[in-house]
Parts: sequence; structure tokens; C-alpha cells
Amino acid sequence: VQLQASGGGLVRTGESLRLSCAVSGSTTRIRAWGWHRQAPGEQRHLVAYLTNDGSTDYKDSVKGRFTISVDNAKKMVYLQMNSLKPEDTAVYYCAATVGTYLYWGQGTLVTVSS
Repeated sequence: VQLQASGGGLVRTGESLRLSCAVSGSTTRIRAWGWHRQAPGEQRHLVAYLTNDGSTDYKDSVKGRFTISVDNAKKMVYLQMNSLKPEDTAVYYCAATVGTYLYWGQGTLVTVSS
């Protein structure tokens, strides 16, 4: 499984962005999808999570603003980010869980100016 994230950029506070993650390879064994982020000087942590039975979970600070979704036919995973805040500034990574293994894509930088 290979993942390719895109869609990052520079936006202003309150604006929206949609991140995309293109998946190549077999997706039949993927149990869950995730978006993680890493701000400068901080550890990477989970922002949004979607299981293959449709369950979702979000970091408290993004609940109500971010939405994770998947288009299995297009093999794409998305993160819709609304009402962006400067504290959302980070490199965002998509990930896929296969068994106990986590596949990572490269990051895409999101910068939110105040």
C-alpha cells in the first residue's frame, strides 16, 4: 500500500481546505484510515480516524470542524477542514491500518495565518 497526500497550502483563519490522499496497491486488507499531524517541535498525533465499518473519531480540538471520508471506488481518502485556526498549522499525514501495521504517506503542509 502506498499513500500520496496533497492539498495543503497557506490559508487564513476561518478558511477551509480539503486534503486528499491517493491510495495505490490493494486496499482489501485496510481496516482503518487516519489523518495525523505534526506541528513544529511537537510529536505526530492522530487527528481523524475512520474504520472500514464507518466509525469515526476525532481529536477534540477538531471535532465539528474536520471530517474524514473515503471514496473506495476512487481509492481516495479526504480530510475536509473548515474554520481553520492558526493552531491547526502542521504537516498532515494520511495513514492506513493493515492488520497491526500502519502505512504512511508523505506529509502535506498546512499553514493557517492569523
